[in-house]
Amino acid sequence: MANSDLSLYLISQNVNNDWDTYDSAVVAARDEDDAKHISPDPYADDDWYEREGRSKFLGWCHPEDVKVEYIGEASPDIARGVVCASFNAG
Repeated sequence: MANSDLSLYLISQNVNNDWDTYDSAVVAARDEDDAKHISPDPYADDDWYEREGRSKFLGWCHPEDVKVEYIGEASPDIARGVVCASFNAG
C-alpha cells in the first residue's frame, strides 16, 4: 500500500558485519524510529527464526544499533519498506 506520508532513510549498522549480513539499506518509513524497525533481511519474521532455531537478528542487527540518515520525501507511489539493500554474501 503506497503512502504519501513516507520519507526515505538510509539505515546502516556495523555491529553485525560477518558474511551473509546486510550493512545498509534505503527504506521508506513514517519516521526515524519506524526506519530503525525495518529490516532489510526478507526472512526477518519471528516465525522463520523460530522454525530455523536462529538468532532473530542473524542478517541484520537490533533496532537500537541501527544508524538512520534522512534522505528525502518518498514518492506517493512508494510503499513502506525496503527500497534497496546492500548484502555481504559469503
